[in-house]
Amino acid sequence: MKIHISFFLLFLLLVSCGKAKRIVIPEKPLGWKIMETQSTASLRGLSPITEQIVWASGSGGTWLRTLDGGETWESGIIDGLDSADFRDIEGIDANTAVAMASGQPAVIYKTVDGGKTWVKKYQGPEEAFLDGMAFYKNTGYAIGDVVNEKWMVLETKDLGETWQWMELSPPGPVGGGSFAASGSGILADEDNIWFASAGKDSKIYHSADNGFHWDKYSTPILQEEDSQGIFSMVRIDTDGIVAVGGDYTQADSSYNNCMVSLDKGKTWNLISGKLPSGYRSGVEFYARFGWLITVGPNGSDFSTNRGDDWERFSEEGFHAVKIDHTTTSIWASGAKGKIARLVY
Repeated sequence: MKIHISFFLLFLLLVSCGKAKRIVIPEKPLGWKIMETQSTASLRGLSPITEQIVWASGSGGTWLRTLDGGETWESGIIDGLDSADFRDIEGIDANTAVAMASGQPAVIYKTVDGGKTWVKKYQGPEEAFLDGMAFYKNTGYAIGDVVNEKWMVLETKDLGETWQWMELSPPGPVGGGSFAASGSGILADEDNIWFASAGKDSKIYHSADNGFHWDKYSTPILQEEDSQGIFSMVRIDTDGIVAVGGDYTQADSSYNNCMVSLDKGKTWNLISGKLPSGYRSGVEFYARFGWLITVGPNGSDFSTNRGDDWERFSEEGFHAVKIDHTTTSIWASGAKGKIARLVY
């Protein structure tokens, strides 16, 4: 009899543990919690590390950091460059970050003391314009506009200490470039690099061997003018990638502004359902709930079916949206120093 009771108690324990671990998926996001940053900069660089630690960067040489989930913020100007626009930042830990200024000058800086000092690690040629960075473990890549008919694909293998323009960077058209809207026009993992070109030639460039060989793929996204094309990409699984964009001069236009690839970027299709509700400069995937979140100047949308249909959930507009390294919180940044955390 005692044996039967023991098994029954064990069964109840397992059932209760199973219930405790079950994730309840909300129907939709509730909106954004806006933080008081005391900044007026346009913030396109965003890198949340945990729910508590977030880095951001932007116009006027601005950097920001919070260590308490956005309750308080530290900020400053990177190396006195108050005219530079640091459009991307990669937080490594609470004290270490790599920040990229897009152009005039096109430079990459690093701090290891929580922003107190910044050291220049790379400066491009006078005509260079950098568009975004992507890191995977110790390796990072930065994409820059075409210079001398060659894309600027920079590589670091030591967390941003040193950078090299890759000798085998793919050729590009004269005047070719990528959008520096949110630092998310480039993706990377252990072997793969993807980046998106912009404007009338909005294509996907892909290397499956760390930049030794490159393929170029056509896309159906809107690309009739220089202001149009791909602005942001995110991976949703091993083979799936979702890309968003549109026309930054027409914030409310949703025409051909979202597409999906199911084969690592080789072929692309416009989504068949409801499109995001305007030009979109950032997109992120929240695997915990299976949500895609996309942002632009006129509001925010989400999708629960891998990007096939989108629903507007907030009127708050942003430039960038990023998930933290622990994949537990979603953050967004935008104009006039605005930083927010997703609420659900």
